[in-house]
Amino acid sequence: MLLPKRVKYRKAQRGRMKGKATRGASVSFGDFGLKALEPGWITQRQIEAARVALTRLMKREGKVWIRIFPDKPVTKKPAETRMGSGKGVPEFWVAVVKPGTIMFELGGINKTVAAEAMNLAAHKLPIKTRMVTRPTYEAA
Repeated sequence: MLLPKRVKYRKAQRGRMKGKATRGASVSFGDFGLKALEPGWITQRQIEAARVALTRLMKREGKVWIRIFPDKPVTKKPAETRMGSGKGVPEFWVAVVKPGTIMFELGGINKTVAAEAMNLAAHKLPIKTRMVTRPTYEAA
């Protein structure tokens, strides 16, 4: 699963996800992209589940690009613990996704297979998504 090799700080603050994505908001590598329509945290397990769903349906045709990376640690405190005594230990990693972010890209396959694959991957994610195509894409 995806996680950083090392980080500067072990624990991070929660932050805010206001505004739309300006970076990573256009299809750059492939012909089709899965675009986020709402903000959210995507865990490393959800990214992996979506990737597996994409590659299974594509049957080793085409190429998949993962445009998001889980680099934010999320901490949790044990159940039934009293308040205080500091912040919990890092439990898992998330990628912060804003509306407009392209999360996955596909290339080298036709539009119907890409649409079906993106639909399967979207079911693995906790946010609303939409499939987009590259502006210069022409169906072969």
